Amino acid sequence: MLASILVSTVQRVLLVGPDDAARRSLHLMLDRGGKQVVAVTELEAAQRYLETADCDAVIAPGELAPQLAGGRSPPVIAIVSSRDPAVALALLDGGVHDVVSEPIDELAIVLALRRAGTRVRTATVSPANGTRADKREIIGAGEGMQELREVIARVAGHRTTVLIAGESGTGKELVARAIHDASPRSSHRFIAINCAAIPATLLEAELFGHTKGAFTDAVRDRVGLFEEAHGGTLFLDEVGEIPLPLQAKLLRALQEGEIRRVGDTDAISIDVRVIAATLRDLAAEVTAGRFREDLYYRLNVVPVTIPPLRERPEDIPLLARFFAARHGAHHQRASIQLSDDAIEALSHQPWPGNVRELENIIERAIVLADGPTIDLAFLETVMNVRAAPPATDTGQLELSIKKGTRDLEEGLIKRALVVTQGNRTNAAKLLEISHRALLYKMKEYGIT
Repeated sequence: MLASILVSTVQRVLLVGPDDAARRSLHLMLDRGGKQVVAVTELEAAQRYLETADCDAVIAPGELAPQLAGGRSPPVIAIVSSRDPAVALALLDGGVHDVVSEPIDELAIVLALRRAGTRVRTATVSPANGTRADKREIIGAGEGMQELREVIARVAGHRTTVLIAGESGTGKELVARAIHDASPRSSHRFIAINCAAIPATLLEAELFGHTKGAFTDAVRDRVGLFEEAHGGTLFLDEVGEIPLPLQAKLLRALQEGEIRRVGDTDAISIDVRVIAATLRDLAAEVTAGRFREDLYYRLNVVPVTIPPLRERPEDIPLLARFFAARHGAHHQRASIQLSDDAIEALSHQPWPGNVRELENIIERAIVLADGPTIDLAFLETVMNVRAAPPATDTGQLELSIKKGTRDLEEGLIKRALVVTQGNRTNAAKLLEISHRALLYKMKEYGIT
């Protein structure tokens, strides 16, 4: 069950604590859910890891969790043996994001990671200069991206809502951040939530907060994302997934500038700019009765459409070199370069996953490269990017593909295991296959 429901923006988890049966069970649980897990036993090792590497959430024993929380730390989930509410409240007051009691229940971990996923993308502001410390660029010199920058510049100074449309992987959140960064609200918080990643029963409390006792497990008052984003921007990704009953409450928040926490009768005034994004055709959803017409028009004041990568091939060389420089620096492989023939091949791919797919491929190439240059031959072998194939005998080609596919898979698996120092979970992620599929192939090829 866990493999199918442990889905959130949290992908990389730092697991802290003694190497005992409970932690091994939790590690296995996260592995089955497809998470990249880094496990350490000591507090100092965890602190060093957080100083030099990125992760989306930390899971630690209650006695260590407060020392890992705070500042720019990712959300920390504390594991406690006590079910005393006072223990949980003390940890939450100490900066811990969530508390899970032993024995660990799979659903409790699923929900804790989902809740953590709503916070991992909150922007940070540097007090020195008022700019975002993790600002990312909108790359592209073509006509489509120039028009997009002009729209961002025009709408940034106004409070009006913006509805961003575009295929998966085109960078809808990046555009929303750019609007926020160019606005008078840039010194306040930018908070993003993927509405599709939160169960419908929990989404209302995530957005609007709740009072103590409003429902089971509501052990304290909790501020929602609208309140957290006061003075700033709230980005509602996949807004088309919000259930109809909750759409009415969202509409009121947009129209009246006030919210009510779950379980409360008092209204709270808010000053929040809302930017929404969707993969769905919301006009069609309105016609089908799945989305409120009045909310659609309230969100769609300024529509922004991001063109897919296949419609702007002139931007691919810029993006590819940008991602190569970024990930080369991140992985301490800054000297690796993309050859001209590799760039040319990348420019002629369909990229159904858009910019996100291109970035993932470049990062994989950087990590797996064993030389100073990523050339076309390397992309053909490792990344399954193809130039036009030469004419050849069909029968011989089929035989060479069968043999070559087996050799290719075996070589890639061995290289991925070397790169990840034998960590099968991370190797499976790098190879873009499931953990189970990796184990099966390792057994098939006799890899230990």
